[in-house]
Amino acid sequence: MNWAAHRESWTVIFRQYLPRLALFSLAWEILQLPLYTIWTTSPWQSIVFAVAHCTVGDAMIGMAAMVISLMLVRAGKPANWPQTTIAIITVLLTLAYTVFSERINLAQGSWNYSYWMPIVGWIDVGLAPLAQWIVVPLLALWRASRAHVLTGHGL
Repeated sequence: MNWAAHRESWTVIFRQYLPRLALFSLAWEILQLPLYTIWTTSPWQSIVFAVAHCTVGDAMIGMAAMVISLMLVRAGKPANWPQTTIAIITVLLTLAYTVFSERINLAQGSWNYSYWMPIVGWIDVGLAPLAQWIVVPLLALWRASRAHVLTGHGL
């Protein structure tokens, strides 16, 4: 049976993965603020709005990537999910989106990097947003799977 038909799948996604993804994304967004010019050029209200906006966007990106990963692997019941494959696909999807989004937003001037941001030269994108989409989804998936195992349902 398809993953979406299992109520347990939605529990894993919405009760274990999404809250952790959002929390880790919020922490990352706050920690990387000095790597963007908004940190020194904008009032605190704009910074708070940007952090909230980016955190919600991160949650949407991470959720979409996980759902697409589940569809691509034709996942069934959460206890049988190929965790490593789902994690790899989720990270690859989020990295691809990040490169696309960063390049467009930088070109449009939606945001700018501060001089502290390390740049990955061959793609002209900051290292912090790339690292975010390796660390955050893996950490959220790992913590979600631990929480799910601890409740006795496996993952």
